[in-house]
Amino acid sequence: MQRCNRTLFFIDGFNAYHAIKTPRLGKYRWLNYWELATKFLQPKDLLVGVLFFTAYPPWDIHKRNRQERLISANQLYNVQVVLGKFRYTTKRCRECKKEYHTYEEKRTDVNIAIHLLKNAQEDNYDKAVLVSGDSDIIPAIEAVKQAFPEKELSLVIPIRGKARELTQIIGSSMRMKENHLRTSQLPEQVTLKNGVILQRPIQW
Repeated sequence: MQRCNRTLFFIDGFNAYHAIKTPRLGKYRWLNYWELATKFLQPKDLLVGVLFFTAYPPWDIHKRNRQERLISANQLYNVQVVLGKFRYTTKRCRECKKEYHTYEEKRTDVNIAIHLLKNAQEDNYDKAVLVSGDSDIIPAIEAVKQAFPEKELSLVIPIRGKARELTQIIGSSMRMKENHLRTSQLPEQVTLKNGVILQRPIQW
């Protein structure tokens, strides 16, 4: 009997979120990320975990509450959430040269890299699937390929996304489509183990 590929998904939450931040696709934000991962399994793959990397927006309490709701619902479905953070920073406009204040997401790329390498070292997967289009993760991918050549790496490109550099490095890639989002929605109401009921947000 042939051994299954223990498959672990690494989902870049910001890449996935911004890919569907459009009037047409925004209705799919109430995503079950475990279910979404199953859409990209090959016949011999066994899904052993889904890691979701994100951070809470500190500038908008309503956005934070919606994201907390989404994360809590996904944790009920065994999605492991790894949190980064936003840093308040000053930048300069390239055109007018004036300084302005904004928030900059930090740690997500580093967190993905650490977990990708750590789980390979601990032999927690035979196959790692990265859901992202961000080329900043390439050094970690190259490190895994060099240190653990027996590990299989694959890429899922978020809908509307481009990932030419990542595709060249990884080799194997699949593209997310609207049907994957449509068929991976959480229930309208999700009841947590403590009895709290989470309702699908009316607006995002």
